[in-house]
Amino acid sequence: MARLEDLKPGGTIKGILPDAQVTVIEAKFHGANVVELVYKDAKGRLGTELIYRYREPTLEIVAEGQPWSFDADAGMLRLVSEAYRIRLAYLFDPLLAIHTSLIDPLPHQITAVYAEMLSRQPLRFLLADDPGAGKTIMAGLLIKELLIRGDLHRCLIVCPGMLVEQWQDELDLKFHLPFEILTNDKLEASRTGNWFLENPLAICRLDKLSRDEDVQAKLETTDWDLVVCDEAHKMSASFFSGEVKETKRYKLGRLLSRLTRHFLLMTATPHNGKEEDFQLFMALIDGDRFEGRFRDGVHVTDVSDIMRRLVKEHMLKFDGTPLFPERLAYAVNYKLSDAEAHLYERVTNYVREEFNRAEALENEGRKGTVGFALTILQRRLASSPEAIYQSLKRRRERLEKRLAEEKLLKRGRDAGMSRMELMAARVETGQDLPLIKAEDLDDMEDAPEAEVEQAQEEVVDQASAARTIAELQAEIDILRELEGLAWQVRKSGTDKKWEELSKVLDESATKCNAEGHGWKLVIFTEHRDTLSYLAQRIGDRIGAAAVVMIHGGMGREERKKAQETFT
Repeated sequence: MARLEDLKPGGTIKGILPDAQVTVIEAKFHGANVVELVYKDAKGRLGTELIYRYREPTLEIVAEGQPWSFDADAGMLRLVSEAYRIRLAYLFDPLLAIHTSLIDPLPHQITAVYAEMLSRQPLRFLLADDPGAGKTIMAGLLIKELLIRGDLHRCLIVCPGMLVEQWQDELDLKFHLPFEILTNDKLEASRTGNWFLENPLAICRLDKLSRDEDVQAKLETTDWDLVVCDEAHKMSASFFSGEVKETKRYKLGRLLSRLTRHFLLMTATPHNGKEEDFQLFMALIDGDRFEGRFRDGVHVTDVSDIMRRLVKEHMLKFDGTPLFPERLAYAVNYKLSDAEAHLYERVTNYVREEFNRAEALENEGRKGTVGFALTILQRRLASSPEAIYQSLKRRRERLEKRLAEEKLLKRGRDAGMSRMELMAARVETGQDLPLIKAEDLDDMEDAPEAEVEQAQEEVVDQASAARTIAELQAEIDILRELEGLAWQVRKSGTDKKWEELSKVLDESATKCNAEGHGWKLVIFTEHRDTLSYLAQRIGDRIGAAAVVMIHGGMGREERKKAQETFT
């Protein structure tokens, strides 16, 4: 504490300015409780202020006639020095993002980021390396380098829905970048009404942005330092009958290109074989060079300065050896047993007849829904006896429930109708199901696995082409017969597909890797019923503890635990 009488010329005072000390030039009293103080700050700038008696507790005499001292907080000085060191670290370590991340980068990843992309200001680039090259790692390195250099504060990642959680996990675990995923709940709970303004590091689903105009309107009011689009080939346009056909995803790509300074597209399939479509795609990066109608043999542009395409054969390790081992792929042929062949034939005939009935439906949406359901049913037939049995059983049970509801409704509405009239009455089975269109199938390809499985179960179990109660009853009778055939095949244990897989398992059990450990096998299957069936049968052979399952219905923590167990 310093008294007003202690404020003398040449003294250094703390408490006049909030963040610095000042040197007193002159102190003039006005009465007994006010001093007019003329001072100079550390940068030599003069200032004048009236200091009242009540401010004495906040004042401190640092030194008499001495502008500095050595009694500052040493820990704070070290933190400030370290902050400046980190801020300028990239000048002394050109690979700083690599050394501060939990990754082991490969040569082609380093050259992509540090030789191809960082040197471009602004960056407008297409990264088109083959699958497995680690494009997510390259994008993470680029983001972190730009953050370190102070060139990035707001970054938006747009990718298919099934990849959003993978992107978030990769960026968090390997680069310590806390990206947030856009969800409907977060949109509604936004404090400002615009979630994009509140989240400088954001991950969004491609189809959420492309199909929701309200979300696009909010996005359009923002600006970004970097936008990364994964699986960017989905944002395509095409020439048809002399006109450009722009999809909603392509229009989203044009919007994103306008909102950002750096724009990075990533895809393993940039070219569909049509030069005109490719140039429309490249117009997202540079409209001046690629905009306009393509003319064969006239308008061909070199893209080597804004695109990198590296195939697997050219990807090497640091020692010069190939990154990817030789892949040997072959199909294992097998012959169905008599019971399996009979079941296959009967289910195929049922699907064919139902397809023909679906074609006669007037409602295009319902026709598409039934067709989708029957396609999934036939794929499950080829998957395993367990998958087709469970599918037929669930479908029969759901249609029986629907039949009972329709009969009850008809009985209540048409109490005076005869039995024949009641059976001939029209019925709209599955009327509460979502109608499947072509664009819905595209969305389903990009949706998270859990959503896809749920949609498939609902549609396959309930969608029917039956238009009358009699037709619905006839279909249920057929399903009951098919279910019985599938049960007999399942109970007999004559699964030829499993027998061939067993031979592969027996052969693999005798092999070891370079360290002398047994092989680990990864088996992919499309349907959950087949997954459970295989897990049980393999577990019976080698022990249930040796089998780990991963499927779309698992939560993120449960999935991570399964992956760690397998590893």
